[in-house]
Amino acid sequence: LGEQITQRGIGNGVSLLITIGILADLPGAVAATWTLFTQPVGVGTRLGLPHAVLMGGLLIGVIASIVAITQAVRKIPVQYAKRVVGRKVYGGQSSYLPLKVNYSGVMPVIFASAILLFPQQIFSHLGAAFDLPFLTDFAANLLRGHWMYYVLYSVLILFFSYFWVSVMFKPIQIADDLKKYGGYIPGVRPGEPTARFLDFVMTRLTLFGAIFLTIIAIFPDFLLFEYHVPTRIATFFGGTGMLITVGVVLDTMRQIETYLLQRHYDGFLKKGRIRGRSASGRAASLSASAEIKNAGVLYATLGAIFLVGLLAWALQRF
Repeated sequence: LGEQITQRGIGNGVSLLITIGILADLPGAVAATWTLFTQPVGVGTRLGLPHAVLMGGLLIGVIASIVAITQAVRKIPVQYAKRVVGRKVYGGQSSYLPLKVNYSGVMPVIFASAILLFPQQIFSHLGAAFDLPFLTDFAANLLRGHWMYYVLYSVLILFFSYFWVSVMFKPIQIADDLKKYGGYIPGVRPGEPTARFLDFVMTRLTLFGAIFLTIIAIFPDFLLFEYHVPTRIATFFGGTGMLITVGVVLDTMRQIETYLLQRHYDGFLKKGRIRGRSASGRAASLSASAEIKNAGVLYATLGAIFLVGLLAWALQRF
């Protein structure tokens, strides 16, 4: 199903399915928040209006920060030397090399969460099998809510952030490509000095991105254990789910924007001449009618999926 969505739709099919699975808990989280807000005084924990406003502001702040860091780049200026071939002059323009702040994405958080499960399970089974209380206590300290878990979690996120960048980012290859096409970074010599400069800049960016990932990954647990926010609600204030959701939504929006630009703005010039208004008008009307039809089918499908999910949640709830 994921491959079919990728081939026939827009966006990565598997990522979209994962995102839909994450967002499937959103109606339940909204209902739980509403229950906390409307239940009578003295019956459990009641959420007041200031708390609701604060939680809404926190949610908007978390989403905005994830969007900002996901799209943030460090622009390294690149200058291309002029070359004269015959009577034509090539090059001489300025450009930039974008280096993402969060180059590793959500992968360090996923790796760190998965690896922390193994020692906890192993020490717990060994302590129970051989009647070793210190192993059982150590395994208990590796559970969520204990300080040792978050220390190891932060260290693993930092490690896998640098590990992912070291595997995927190739400063030597980038420096060679720049030198091959006559590009250079102002103030930096081409070749190996350029590679060292790119590696230095990427190292500092990776540290900032790893700190941001650690804060976003731990923030839901902070709300859960310190302020006793229900798990269903705290999940949407960070963690891998929110990182994956925001990343997939941004990627899908970029692909949709590219698709719309290709359909509407491609081909204003044809063979060096401006197209006639009648031809472009007919093409635009046909394209618009086809897209309205496709959009109607898409919205109807999404509406049906939402109604089915809402009905399933209501049946499970009541």
